Amino acid sequence: MLQSRKEIIYVILAGIFITNAVTAELIGGKIINIGPYVASIGILPWPVVFLTTDLINEYFGREGVRRLSFITAGLIAYCFVILYAAMQIPASERLPNITNGQFNAVFGQSLWIIVGSITAFLVSQLIDITIFHYFKKRTGKKMIWLRTTGSTVISQFFDSFIVLGIAFYLTGKMDTQTYISSGLTGYFIKLAVAILLTPVIYLAHGWIDKYIDVKEEN
Repeated sequence: MLQSRKEIIYVILAGIFITNAVTAELIGGKIINIGPYVASIGILPWPVVFLTTDLINEYFGREGVRRLSFITAGLIAYCFVILYAAMQIPASERLPNITNGQFNAVFGQSLWIIVGSITAFLVSQLIDITIFHYFKKRTGKKMIWLRTTGSTVISQFFDSFIVLGIAFYLTGKMDTQTYISSGLTGYFIKLAVAILLTPVIYLAHGWIDKYIDVKEEN
């Protein structure tokens, strides 16, 4: 019974993880203003990805997160392939409908945005896994906040700059100053949210511990 409950938790966390990661990649091409700076709207779902990454790391170990990260990267690529195929099929003109131009404007992200998104996702996830378990080996079950926040501090720095660097800076869509300011803006927002989510991490830990420790009465 304990194993089946743990499997249920993994399926739930994996579903939340994949949904938010794919959503972040789909909307990531939109750039928004944050005060005098700009950042990708993709920062909206990432706090949930942080949360589920840390919980999966905690309960299912390094291999559990690494496997899920590669699966998710494959699903992100698959999603973009389906979108590309959908853009090649003309819209019907028989009924009021979204035009080809409107559909392509929303979903037609450039190849470099796709490459940047998937690369940044995989690199940041692998770094997060490594840092998380580095701290966990030294703290055991104590200081949950240290391994969750510590892994996010480092991994999301790389994520913020890799995706912008490949998708916008190397393609000439951003100058150096905008690239640096945008990367730092997105990074500090992710970091602030990760810190604010610390109580949620503890609540989730408490609930999961209680759930998987409950034994069914005969």
